[in-house]
Amino acid sequence: MATGILFLCVANSARSQMAEGLARARLGDRARVQSAGSQPSRVNPYAIEVMAELGIDLAAHASKSVDSIDPATVDVVITLCAEEVCPVFLGHHRRLHWPIPDPASPEPLAREVMLDRFRTARDTLRGKLDMLASELA
Repeated sequence: MATGILFLCVANSARSQMAEGLARARLGDRARVQSAGSQPSRVNPYAIEVMAELGIDLAAHASKSVDSIDPATVDVVITLCAEEVCPVFLGHHRRLHWPIPDPASPEPLAREVMLDRFRTARDTLRGKLDMLASELA
């Protein structure tokens, strides 16, 4: 039976969306993968762009509220917040915390700087997902 994985961050716009796309690609039918946030916004265009570099399409993804997730579909909750307060997901689930700095920036930065920040977050997630995949094997 597939493991239900939920990735959480605040806006469900970058880290959790990238984690969702990476996990689906990496874990396939071994996992039911979802992502959500406490203050959903929109999927960040830089997240879409850096994931496309790996052949993973986030263009059709939408930010979702943690309140919209059915607890019965979740076995593992992975929070991705570093500096901010992570959303809470109640229930008896295995919990992991992967503190990854938010690559988005409220102040304007050069395009290449932003892409580098998003690539760093993406690649950090890839490494952590490889370790998780070996546990689920």
